[in-house]
Formats: sequence, structure tokens, C-alpha cells
Amino acid sequence: MAQTVGDFIISRLYAWGVRRMFGYPGDGINGVFGALNRASDKIDFIQARHEEMAAFMASAYAKFSGELGVCIATSGPGATHLVTGMYDARADHQPLLAIVGQQAQGAIGGHYQQEVDIAALFKDVARDFVHQASTPAQVRHLIDRAVRLALANRTVTALILPNDLQEMSYEEPERAHGAVHSGFGYRPPIVVPHQEDIQAAADILNAGEKVAILVGAGALGATNEVISVSDRLGAGAAKALLGKAALADDLLWVTGSIGLLGTRPSYELMRDCDTLLMIGSGFPYSEFLPKEGNAKAVQIDLDAGMLSLRYPMDVNLVGDAAETLKMLLPMLKQKDLKWRNMIEKSVAKWWKLLDERAHAEANPVNPQRVAWELSSRLPNNVILTSDSGSCANWYARDIKMRSGMMGSLSGGLASMGAAVPYAIAAKYAHPDRPVIGLVGDGAMQMNNMAELITVAKYWQTWADHRFVICVFNNEDLNQVTWEQRVMEGDPKFEASQSIPNVPYHQFAELIGLKGIYVDRPEDLGPAWDAALSADRPVLLEVKTDPDVPPLPPHLTFDQVKNLASTLVKGDPNQGGVIRGTVRQVLSSVLPGNGD
Repeated sequence: MAQTVGDFIISRLYAWGVRRMFGYPGDGINGVFGALNRASDKIDFIQARHEEMAAFMASAYAKFSGELGVCIATSGPGATHLVTGMYDARADHQPLLAIVGQQAQGAIGGHYQQEVDIAALFKDVARDFVHQASTPAQVRHLIDRAVRLALANRTVTALILPNDLQEMSYEEPERAHGAVHSGFGYRPPIVVPHQEDIQAAADILNAGEKVAILVGAGALGATNEVISVSDRLGAGAAKALLGKAALADDLLWVTGSIGLLGTRPSYELMRDCDTLLMIGSGFPYSEFLPKEGNAKAVQIDLDAGMLSLRYPMDVNLVGDAAETLKMLLPMLKQKDLKWRNMIEKSVAKWWKLLDERAHAEANPVNPQRVAWELSSRLPNNVILTSDSGSCANWYARDIKMRSGMMGSLSGGLASMGAAVPYAIAAKYAHPDRPVIGLVGDGAMQMNNMAELITVAKYWQTWADHRFVICVFNNEDLNQVTWEQRVMEGDPKFEASQSIPNVPYHQFAELIGLKGIYVDRPEDLGPAWDAALSADRPVLLEVKTDPDVPPLPPHLTFDQVKNLASTLVKGDPNQGGVIRGTVRQVLSSVLPGNGD
């Protein structure tokens, strides 16, 4: 049988090291799926319930494996459904290749069924490379460039394949004028700054008396180097959300997450420092960084486009985080630990406060306690995922990461609906490791629920069956509800914010998974123990209190005024809002509290 274009595509992807693809079939991509079937011993295909989820899986697979993520879908709606997950990868600088079908070449431009101008659709999200193949000989260099650019630029690329082209016999490019003869293979270079720039950065860091470090996803492979530099500088370190696993929270000088989902020690670290070292982070909220002019600053990033974007840096270093820090360390002078000792005291006090807040009375279960009870029970090599929404606050603040753990979520895009597909991808990147996902009920209803069916389909093929999805059921789109109150001064808009109560644990049982339901705080610990020791994936549903506020670590005057305005106008949850806010926030700033 002659090799088809579809066969060649699969063999070429295999040559590039692709071993896994996430997607959903359709007649526009049948030629490639037929080739996948014929080469099933080479590339594993994972069927999602929806193309958006497949793209999220590919994005997360790239994050957790360090390899290229590949998603595949049919023409028309298959392609349009991929876009959100593709943007997730682009926003978080992950290499992803999207392969999509298209109508037959002779039909294009004829207002044919499912005909979409996919190249125009993908023009922004896959702006580095999106092309539609038109001849069999062209496919070779399109694949080679799409994969190489995705890996080299850590970005999203796309390949569009008319359905009739996929079934044609493959032809190698001719040795002729106008033909392109490409090859495969790529190894990322070691990128380091110029020596004089390293020296300039060292001079700034040596001159500082109160050094703060901020790490992001770019520092995930530089943990030991960050620790060495921080010890030399007597610094404290805050973590952007995508960099949560870069430093363990049992390091006494690690202040935890920063920003709206962050901690008070991180807020104070940035407020009081005189020098900032930012490593591999595109943290977006400048109001949580030092006030402009208050601190000298150095930034390290592989992407020059991210430099001096959030704060005007004195020295910008384009380079790999680990290698750049290795060059920097010998030039740094050992500082005394006066500043660090202050940071450690603040961090210790904060963890104590979080413990108190997690155990504060709520109706019926305090959502912070869900994460707090989990934290001490986390397996050593666990991979954590979180959805967007109020559950991300508790993931950011209450989960103590230890060395060797991994964790991620939709960062730059902050999309709802990513936690379960992320967790599934984590299992395929590391099938021998336990995986835990935290999800709000809004995101669960949006699209996570369907992906439990994907879990039910595949879980028995995983080497380690520990897979737990925890749903925070508060019947409220909670993060937005509190943003309305605190940022806009508006009461909860029940028509937009209230959502149906769904028995998620019963749905899990219905499809062959284990379901656990908790509506009493004293049952949380035993429920986590049962979930982590189960012989199959678990859906843990906890009935949580929507009136526990997921607020920033520091309330501004305007935010307090807006919250007061909300209460004056009358909130449908007025009593609960007052009780929850007093217990969680206002009590920590009232005179005599000692915090």
C-alpha cells in the first residue's frame, strides 16, 4: 500500500519525538486518523470529550512533560473549539502544535459545509506559524517548521490539512528550483547574558540591603540556583502562581504566592524591599511589585519581550534562569541575615494566621480548610492542578508545596475549565505519579464534568490509579461575586452568579468512579485519606461556604469602601458576607489583633 500524506505526517511527527496526541475525530481529518490507527504502536491517541479540552490537555502535557504538546481536530467547529486551549499554551509560553482538517481543496471558497477560514481564525494564536498544505511534497517542510518553531519559540503553531490531500499518495519534494528540502531535529541552546551585564546585575544586587526575589514558571528548572542566590543575598522570595512549585514552602524565607491570590508576607516583601530580582516571570499585576523608583531591579528571562514589562528594570538579562544564576552567584557578596530574619518571622506568623482562618467557623464548610487539610496529606511526588476562580486562591495560599511536587493551572489566560484536562494530561506525562485537581462548581459545570468520562475511559491504563478531583460546591461563581463586591461596590447579582446544585459525587459513581461527599468540617481529613487510598479515581465533593472571602492579602481603602457600599446597597447574602469578612479579613487588621 502506498504511503499516504496522512501516513507521512504521523511518521514525521514520530521522528520528531511525538508519542502522544490529544483530540477528537471528524470527517475533515479522517485521513490522518486512519494513519494514526495504522501506526497505533508509535503514537498514542487520547480522545477528549471536546476539542477545547484536548487543546488544554496538549498545553498541560507540554508543561508537565517538557515536550511538544499536540492536539488534533476536524475542520470547521473542530478547529474553532481548539482556540481557547491554544491560547492557554500561548499565554503560558508552551510549545503546542495544532493539526486540523479542512474541506477539500476544490470546495474551498464555495461556502461549503463546515468551511471556515482557519488560517485567519488562527492568525493571532498561532501567529509564529500557521499554514495550509496544498501539495503532498509541501507537507514535509510544513511539519518540520511547525514543530521546530513551536519548540524553539515556546509557542503555538498550526498545520491545516484539506481532507482530500490527506488521502493522496505522499511525494518527496523534487530536486528542482522552488522545492524545499527540510530536515527534522532540534535541541534548545544554552542562552546566557553577556559577562558585563552579569557584572552590572551583581553590582545592583550587592548594593541592596533588602533584596526581594520573584520567581515564575521560568524558574521551575532552577530551584537549586535560586536557593543558592537567595542564601547569598539574604533575600526573601515570592512566587508567581505558575512558579508555585519552583520553591518549596518549607523554606522559611519563601513568602508564598503574590498578587490578588497572594499572601501578606509577599505583599510586604515587595513593599519594603530596596532591590528586586525577578526570575522567569510575567506576573501581570504591577501594583503588587515595588512602587516605581523605590527599588533597583534586575530581571532574568529567556524571552526579551517579557523584560522590563511590569517594572522598569535597571539590568535586563536574556538567558536561561539556571545558567544565568550560576554565572551570577560567584559575583555576589554574602549579606547578613537581618532582612531575612524579619521575613521569616512574617512568614511564620502568616502560616499561623492561615491555620486560624482555615479553622474558622463557616456554613457549612470553610473552603480554606479543604486545601489546608489536603496540604499535610499530599504524597511526596504529587502533581496538582487548579481551576480558575476562588479555588485558585486556596491552592495559591493554603497548599504547601514540597520539593519534588509539581503544579500548574491556566495562568496567563486564567481560563475556567482547565483543571480536569490538566490533571488528565499530568497522568499521561507522569502515569506513575498521583494527581489532584481542585475545581469550583462553576468550572465543573462548564466543561470539567464531561472530562470525568475521559478519566473513566482511561484510568485503568495508568500505572498509579491515584487521581482525585475535588469540587468546591458553593452554588456560586464565587470569585466574580467577590470581585463585584470589592472592586465595583456592587451586591451579588444572583441572575448571573447563582448556579444549580449538582450531585457531582453521584455523577462520578454513575460512570464507575468513586464519589465522596462532605458537608461537615470534621469529615474533611478522613475524606482526603479515603480519596488518596482509593483503588480508582475519586470525585470528592465538599459543600463550601460562599461567604468566605477570597480577597487580596491587603485591602486598599477603595476596596474597603466598595465593600461597605455593597453592604449599604444590600447584598442577598448580607449576613453571611458580614460574618465571613469579619472572621477572615477585618479581624486581622483591627487594633489589638497583634498581626
